[in-house]
Amino acid sequence: MDCIDLFKRAAMALQTDSRYLALDQARKMNDSDEELQDMIGAFNLARMDLNNEISKTDRNDARVAELNEKVNTLYSQIMNDEGMIAYNEAKRECEALVSYIDAIINAAMNGGDPMAVQEPSASCTGSCSTCGGCG
Repeated sequence: MDCIDLFKRAAMALQTDSRYLALDQARKMNDSDEELQDMIGAFNLARMDLNNEISKTDRNDARVAELNEKVNTLYSQIMNDEGMIAYNEAKRECEALVSYIDAIINAAMNGGDPMAVQEPSASCTGSCSTCGGCG
């Protein structure tokens, strides 16, 4: 079995990890939340209206301010939605998991022992080339 097949199997195992499952569940819940989807749709339309107004040569600054306020209000409502909060937390957890996996791969590719790689701290970017060392 070559390394690509092993990575494919590892990716399948990743999809059984509790962090991935939490993200998948949060995504599905948000996708089925009609109120949240309506807010996201309204946000996207308001953002398009704002961009269109800004790009006009004879733009109306009062209209830009009004649309900017609308975009910011909708964004705040979306980001404070319970489902979106849960999704963002689950996404952060999965991103941390991917950073850890990336650190393992980077260690192996640089001739290090992948089994010795410790889970990166919250401030780790996953790029060992810019790292001052794992703590």
